[in-house]
Amino acid sequence: MSDERPRVRLDQPLVRRISLLPAYDPEAFGRLSEKIARFLGTGRFIVWMTVVIIAWVAWNAFAPPGMRWDPYPFIFLTLMLSLQASYAAPLILLAQNRQDDRDRVNLEQDRKANERSIADTEYLTREIAALRLGLGEVATRDWIRSELQELLKDLHEQARADAE
Repeated sequence: MSDERPRVRLDQPLVRRISLLPAYDPEAFGRLSEKIARFLGTGRFIVWMTVVIIAWVAWNAFAPPGMRWDPYPFIFLTLMLSLQASYAAPLILLAQNRQDDRDRVNLEQDRKANERSIADTEYLTREIAALRLGLGEVATRDWIRSELQELLKDLHEQARADAE
């Protein structure tokens, strides 16, 4: 009896196994669940749901007995509302999880942008401080004017001394 396993080759793609589970695109499903959750959170949904329930109860309470499909105590209506709630809750949670993921990514990007802004601000602060120190050593127009006036005064005094 041979206990050999098939040799795994890394240079060839794996053979896909047949799956009995249905294949779906998680991103498309997530987008659909967000659309449904957004609709469930609107006033339009509440109004339409109220209209449907009132029509359902009115029909099944006042229609001729042979035309009623859900007589009092409206068991089928209760089943339908429970079914709607059992699907709505997970879809809303899925939409919230996707929003949390987006918020987390946005917060991370904001944090990085803030770090860059702080680093840029610190750099500019250091540059301004260096410019201020450098300006302390630069000859200003007033200083040059005062030095020239001193030299001119010295030249006038020396010319007077030479003339005497």
